Amino acid sequence: MTNQTTLSNWLIKTLNLPKRSVQETLDLLNSGATIPFISRYRKEATGNLNEVEIESIFKESERFKELDKRKVAIIKSIDEQGKLTGSLKEQIQETFELTKLEDLYLPFKQKRETKADKAIKKGLEPLAKIIMSQEVRGLMSTANRFVTKELSSVEKALEGARHIIAEWINERQAIRDLLRRDMDQKAVLQSKLIKGKEDEAEKYKDYFAWTEPLKRVPAHRFLAMARGEKGGFLRIKFLLDQVETEERIANYIIRKNNLETAEQIKLSISDAWKRLLHPSLENEFKKKHKVAADVSLSLIHI
Repeated sequence: MTNQTTLSNWLIKTLNLPKRSVQETLDLLNSGATIPFISRYRKEATGNLNEVEIESIFKESERFKELDKRKVAIIKSIDEQGKLTGSLKEQIQETFELTKLEDLYLPFKQKRETKADKAIKKGLEPLAKIIMSQEVRGLMSTANRFVTKELSSVEKALEGARHIIAEWINERQAIRDLLRRDMDQKAVLQSKLIKGKEDEAEKYKDYFAWTEPLKRVPAHRFLAMARGEKGGFLRIKFLLDQVETEERIANYIIRKNNLETAEQIKLSISDAWKRLLHPSLENEFKKKHKVAADVSLSLIHI
C-alpha cells in the first residue's frame, strides 16, 4: 500500500508545488472531494491552486499508486523465482518511471519460450559469451566445438548464439534508453490503410497514407489515428531509420577491431532491433502518446 508521506514528498518534488498545497489537496481528494469543488471552494486550504494544478496532483498520485502496485508485483515475482537480491530490490523500490521499472523486470519476466531460451538449452550460451568478449581468434573453429547432432553445422551454432546475444541487447537498459531518446527526437509516425477496408474506413481517409515527424503530431490527430487502428482500419507505425539505428547500437556494443565477432554482433543487433526492440518500443510509445494526448485534450477542456 502506498505510503502517504512518500507519495506527498514525491509529488512536491515532481510537480514543484508547495508542501502544504500538495498535502491539503491529497487529503481533500482522499475524502472524496472533486477537482472543480476543491478549485472553487477550498482555495484557502490549497494555497490557491488552480484546476490544472489540482488535476496534475490527482493524475500523478494515481500514476504513483499504480507504479507502487507494479513494484510489489515485480518484487514478488522475482522473489518467487529465487533471483531477488538486496541490490535489485533497492533499485526497484527507488525507481519512479514505469519504463525503467519494466526494464529492470525484463530479464525476469515470465514469457513463452524464446529463441534464446531454446539456444541456451542447446548449450550455446558459452559461445554467445565468447563472441561478446570480442577476444576470440578463429571463431569458426571455436564454434565448431559446439556442433552436435542437433546443431549439425557451425552456422546453426552461430545462429543460436546470435539469438542469445539479441536477447541480451534487448534487455540492456542503456540501449533501450538510447533508443527511447531517438524515438522522441527522430521517429516518424506512419499511418496506412489496412487493405480491403477502404469503404468502412471512409471517416479516416485523411490517414490512409500519412507520414509526419512524431514530435510534431498534435494530440487530436494522434487520437484520430489511434481510433482508426483500434477499429481495425489503420495500421500505425513509429519508424526510425534502421541502418542508422543499428549503427548506433553497434557503436555502443562493439569495442574491438575483431572482424569475425563484429560481424556476428552486427547480425545479432539487426535481429534484436527488428524482432525485439522495435516492436517493444513501438508498443510502449503508442501507449505513452495515447496517454499524453488524452491528458492534453482533457486540460484544454477544463
